[in-house]
Amino acid sequence: VWDMHADRNNLNMADGMEAVGRTFDHAVSTFVDDLEERGLTDEILLVCCGEMGRTPRINSRGGRDHWSRLAPLVLHGGGIRSGVIGQSKRDGSEPATDPLNPSHLISTILHTVFDVGQLRLLRALPSDLAELAQAEPIPGIH
Repeated sequence: VWDMHADRNNLNMADGMEAVGRTFDHAVSTFVDDLEERGLTDEILLVCCGEMGRTPRINSRGGRDHWSRLAPLVLHGGGIRSGVIGQSKRDGSEPATDPLNPSHLISTILHTVFDVGQLRLLRALPSDLAELAQAEPIPGIH
């Protein structure tokens, strides 16, 4: 439902956000509140991300199309520092700071959840998975 292209198969931005935005906001904020109330913020890492971002401009139908240059990402808990990492250009079209990619996210999750120095990757695993485990975590959150 997050594909809000405003075409015959997808909602426009206004209707799409009405359909999923409030529910997502409520679910995430309730989960975060619950983690904090139970003292589990350092024990659990919440990861909310999309596979790609959306165009910085609304299309002629009132929707947004795929845009791979920026993507949403929210991390909470897992003992990481809070705050904003990275910036986009004013119009949201491109990264204004050093761009990150999925390997940074995967490495961040691995370094947050595990003691990576203690992990042993099986030889049978695809080589690109081993490479992802070696990428640098997102800077500034550990």
